[in-house]
Amino acid sequence: MKTTVHVDLGERSYDVEIGPGLIAEAGARIAPLLKRKHVCVLTDETVAELHLAELREGLAAAGITMEALALPPGEATKGWPQFTRAVEWLLEQKVERRDVVVAFGGGVIGDLAGFAASVLRRGVRFAQIPTSLLAQVDSSVGGKTGINTAQGKNLVGAFHQPSLVLADTAVLGTLKPRDFLAGYGEVVKYGLLGDAAFFDWLETQGPALAAGDMAARVRAVTRSVQMKADIVARDETEQGDRALLNLGHTFCHALEAATGYSDRLLHGEGVAIGCALAFELSSRLGLCSQEDPSRVRAHLKAMGMKTDLSDIDGPLPDAEGLMALMAQDKKVVDGQLRFILARGIGEAFVTSDVPREAVVTLLQDALANR
Repeated sequence: MKTTVHVDLGERSYDVEIGPGLIAEAGARIAPLLKRKHVCVLTDETVAELHLAELREGLAAAGITMEALALPPGEATKGWPQFTRAVEWLLEQKVERRDVVVAFGGGVIGDLAGFAASVLRRGVRFAQIPTSLLAQVDSSVGGKTGINTAQGKNLVGAFHQPSLVLADTAVLGTLKPRDFLAGYGEVVKYGLLGDAAFFDWLETQGPALAAGDMAARVRAVTRSVQMKADIVARDETEQGDRALLNLGHTFCHALEAATGYSDRLLHGEGVAIGCALAFELSSRLGLCSQEDPSRVRAHLKAMGMKTDLSDIDGPLPDAEGLMALMAQDKKVVDGQLRFILARGIGEAFVTSDVPREAVVTLLQDALANR
């Protein structure tokens, strides 16, 4: 049931291995990368409690020893204090330039550990072992690393490709339903941005995927990773096509900032709401049919996901306040905010030609329904 997706980036190429049981095989798969049989692992406390012993055994089976640092779980970890702690710890472990740092966790750990590896001794290699659906289909692939600041999300970071990604789909069974569905927000995004047939498949197979069907999970992760790998191979540092992967993210990042990067809104939940808003905006601008946003929202609702601003607990800024947060987004070019809109399901495109008043009105209407 295991599959492999190759990310073709010349000298920085690597494989993404997908399927159940890969943590137990981690030693055999990481060993070819190592000059000495020792790794340093960055993880979080929740993942450490659930899976670190299995990783230790998997590495030991190939004669590899490990040291691990478990950081607090949650988006708040992805900032300067824990980043500094991680880098200092790696230096204390005497990590050498030829060593491999292992990121073992969800997107927060992958982003932080990858960024730490990118600056440590001016760059050491790292391997991703993503343990959440969101990390397996998105953040572990493509080399974007970074941390959040008070000014916004992912504003400090580096492009630093992993040397290997091991996406063990068996660990998805230990996710809380809310965390799994948050990751599903990124899976749906791939169908919406470039593969209408994949979205069709998700409409019929989404419930089985959520219920634990392993074959469906492997297929969904593989297709998502393949789509991302193809886009990254064309545009590694987001000069063009790669921006398509940000479908829903312009709205999402503003909402995450508005909710203080807290459990009020998980990243994948924000992506789902952002995708619904992007399709609604596309429809209002006459780019796609009115049926498309309705279909997107219907599928998200059928899966039990957040789809509207009314699904976010607690206060939110007004439309102008959200616009101000969106203005901090990395996709701003020459002061112009770039949006990823769609001419239909599977037909996303990047544009800066979006009337500001159309976005404000969309947000005002969405807030009025809370």
